[in-house]
Amino acid sequence: MDYEQYEKECKRIRKENKKLISNFEKWLSNKNLSSKTNKKHASNVDFYVNDFLLYEDAVEAKNGASKVGMFLGYWFIKKAMWANKTAIKENAASLKKFYQFLYEQCKISEEDFSDLKESIKEEMPEWLATMDRYDDPDIDDMEEVWGL
Repeated sequence: MDYEQYEKECKRIRKENKKLISNFEKWLSNKNLSSKTNKKHASNVDFYVNDFLLYEDAVEAKNGASKVGMFLGYWFIKKAMWANKTAIKENAASLKKFYQFLYEQCKISEEDFSDLKESIKEEMPEWLATMDRYDDPDIDDMEEVWGL
């Protein structure tokens, strides 16, 4: 895909994402969460679907469930200046809710949703440890941070 085509696809996906996030917010408002919590979830999801998933390729939200590990365990830590252990946990919770919403809308399979939940559960300790290493001033070698 050439750059012009990529830009065109991203524009289409962003338009789709706007509707998705709006519907996600409506879905959240029925979950008896505070307005502040709903906004945080929507903001986290917006960053994931409109920044991360469109960063190198034009990936639709419904095809992004399998990429959460790369996002929370590497990209978010490296690219988001506000990344910390709490933010990783909050983003994981937001993405779990978002993909539950997509599952309930029949936009992703039960298997994709289960895989997402399982990978968050299993990989979270490593993501948090990576965040610690990333923030450790005594570690100079980035290979050590990423466990290479």
